Amino acid sequence: MNINIYGLGYVGCISAACLAKDGHNVTGIDIDNLKVDIINDGKSPIVEPDLDNIIKNAVESGRLKATTNSQSSADISIVCVGTPSNKNGSLNFSYLEKVAGQIGNSLKNINSYHVVNIRSTVIPGTVEKLVIPILEKYSQKKAGKDFGVCMNPEFMREGTSIYDYYNPPFTVIGEIDKRSGDVVASLYSHVNAQIFRDKIKVAEMVKYSCNAFHALKITFANEVGNICKLLGIDSHKVMDIFSEDKKLNLSKYYLKPGFAFGGSCLPKDVRAIQYVAKSLDLETPVLSSLLPSNEYQIKIAYDLVNKIGKKKIGFLGLSFKPGTDDLRESPMVELIEKLIGKGFDVLIHDQEVSMAKIFGSNKRYIESVIPHISSLMCASPAEVLEGSEIIVLSKKTKEYEDCLNNIPEGKNIIDLDRINFDPKNKNTLYEGICW
Repeated sequence: MNINIYGLGYVGCISAACLAKDGHNVTGIDIDNLKVDIINDGKSPIVEPDLDNIIKNAVESGRLKATTNSQSSADISIVCVGTPSNKNGSLNFSYLEKVAGQIGNSLKNINSYHVVNIRSTVIPGTVEKLVIPILEKYSQKKAGKDFGVCMNPEFMREGTSIYDYYNPPFTVIGEIDKRSGDVVASLYSHVNAQIFRDKIKVAEMVKYSCNAFHALKITFANEVGNICKLLGIDSHKVMDIFSEDKKLNLSKYYLKPGFAFGGSCLPKDVRAIQYVAKSLDLETPVLSSLLPSNEYQIKIAYDLVNKIGKKKIGFLGLSFKPGTDDLRESPMVELIEKLIGKGFDVLIHDQEVSMAKIFGSNKRYIESVIPHISSLMCASPAEVLEGSEIIVLSKKTKEYEDCLNNIPEGKNIIDLDRINFDPKNKNTLYEGICW
């Protein structure tokens, strides 16, 4: 395959070298004559282990060359130009806009289904709202009909980028159509990773989610480390053991967008570790942001209910998660309290919460903090549906799914636990809290 790569910075150089190594004919395009000359001399313009040898072999074999000519013909154009920050945190798209215009002009004279693949890191919506309109304007052609477009973010670390190119955690392809995605997927036949193909915006957001989470992990570890040092604890031993938990700590178990966390452990322990930090005169901005952010998620749920403009609210689920009757610090209880305080009429069903069976600390909590909740409990989900205009789902169970599949016409559903409900009639409103 003939490939043009626009931008010979870090990502562009690695991509160009590896694609040429895999047998493709690659032309690197950059406005910097020095980079172009260095590559054509068989050398790497960046410092990266093994990259010099790969570029040298690729240039000598004739599979890699560099140029400042943006009109070179190819089967696919890969865009790797920089998107630096502006002072206000927004991205500078000037390089991306210029390259999109150049590729658009080239598309005028290309009769085949040429694919434009964006590897530059861009915020969600950039490809659809900025890149594609520029390509269509300059080419006078239609994306998805006359040419293809994909978003294909990279996941490489400086210093190990060659290994990472061939062994990424996964490969993500956001595609305007299957035809475009097939072309980009074919580039990764030598790559050892699962390929995920989805919408362009999904691919854009995956890249930002990964980088934000990496930043969060580093900051979290540093805050824990600061606390450990002042307590005389080896922070590296703590985090080494912490990282061995692949079931909860390093997994997708908690990484599911939805409602706020609650229960007898998380809120209490977050407050406790914050107290420890304060007693040591330490600032822990990340740890201190957890509870306010959790409270904000409850506000978002309240706003979803309130904006509908109806007053009879039914809750399917009360405890803070499925499989428990624990109501202590349940965000659902806090949401219900807020709604009652604002004059809403509330009905509740929870198959795991029976007022007659609750005992111990959970019973004491209900009797002292939320004694009136018992008067709102219904014997069945059907009773909740019958007496409510808005149904708030907080637990994903088969009983509740079956119940919603037979929901009367005209009801409104607010989903806090991703049941993925598809209303059978158009008069039923369905909305998720994070989707």
